[in-house]
Amino acid sequence: METVFDDISNALREPRTDVWGKVRVFALDFVGKLFLGIAIGIGFAIGMAIAG
Repeated sequence: METVFDDISNALREPRTDVWGKVRVFALDFVGKLFLGIAIGIGFAIGMAIAG
């Protein structure tokens, strides 16, 4: 029974790897590019509307 608790305590002390790290970086990059594209598109549309 002590070995079970030893295994649990060792598992809790070990550093955890971030499984979702790469997915999070990709998602943030995608969202940033999406918003930048939308901002550029709106700016282009306003510029074309002003130019006439």
